[in-house]
Amino acid sequence: MNPTKNKIGATIALLTLLGVSLVGCAPEASDPSQGSDKSAPTEKTASEPVEETPEPVSLVGEWKQTNSDDPERWQKATVTADTIEVFWVADAGDTEALYWAGSVEVPAEGESFTFDSVNDTEKTKNAILASGDETKTFTYKEGELSYDVTVQGVTKTVRLGLE
Repeated sequence: MNPTKNKIGATIALLTLLGVSLVGCAPEASDPSQGSDKSAPTEKTASEPVEETPEPVSLVGEWKQTNSDDPERWQKATVTADTIEVFWVADAGDTEALYWAGSVEVPAEGESFTFDSVNDTEKTKNAILASGDETKTFTYKEGELSYDVTVQGVTKTVRLGLE
């Protein structure tokens, strides 16, 4: 036997096996589970606009007054999913007194909004520095929570930012 013919024969057999195995790995055009179905929906291209649904605003967290006239005194608020408590803070944070405790209702949509908080009188009735108002209007706009405070006939808008 000729060794050259054996090498050529072995090479042809090897190439044939490689060709068959490569073809066997290719997905069939009629098998949609292999991902080659031409009628399957394609992903959107960059030229097609994608409409994003905005996330509802969350007010949950600790808020601190950003427009205080005195670095030793300010207001702060703690907001949960459905309540807000606002405190007077003095002595650089060593003293706190309740100013407001009430409800929170954040709308499902909108980047800015107002809501009327209903006073939780069980919490505020014995707090000397608490507001006696039945409701208080809070405004959220551009990452800031604000409301009006009136003390001895003087009204000021308090502005809070997340800590």
